[in-house]
Amino acid sequence: MTAIDALLAANSVFATDFVPVPAGAPRLAIVLCMDARIDPIRALGIPPGHAHIIRNAGGRVVEAFRSLAVSQQVMGTEEVAIVHHTECGMQTFTDEELRTRLRERLGTDTDRLEFHTFSDLQESVRYDLSLYRRTPFLRQDIPVRGFIYDAASGRLSEIAESE
Repeated sequence: MTAIDALLAANSVFATDFVPVPAGAPRLAIVLCMDARIDPIRALGIPPGHAHIIRNAGGRVVEAFRSLAVSQQVMGTEEVAIVHHTECGMQTFTDEELRTRLRERLGTDTDRLEFHTFSDLQESVRYDLSLYRRTPFLRQDIPVRGFIYDAASGRLSEIAESE
């Protein structure tokens, strides 16, 4: 059975007892890494329907701009949490290394692609907070906070915007 076949089988079981979540406007948007080890619903205690969870490689805010704008302007979210994590794969290579790998394996030009890799975890959170603050089409009148999720302990630590 393929992974997608297993997904379909699990969904069939899930749908038998499914109870829809009433539509509503979540107050919180969370930008989080796509790392499969992180279950944000359980790790952050989020009831279904209470947050927009925007996931991408590294939890980078630059790749969440479009979703954040929709979340804020259409759905009315009033807070943003930016969450990076320890043991992140985005710290294990550089943009140039991935461009080279793609060029060698796929024969395609990727020189204009940015993958937003990073080496300093705390600094990546601070940078994303700063980038958010410099983005005029995102709400600046709401709480925006940054965190690091410890993949070994499951604990969340807040990172100050600047030190």
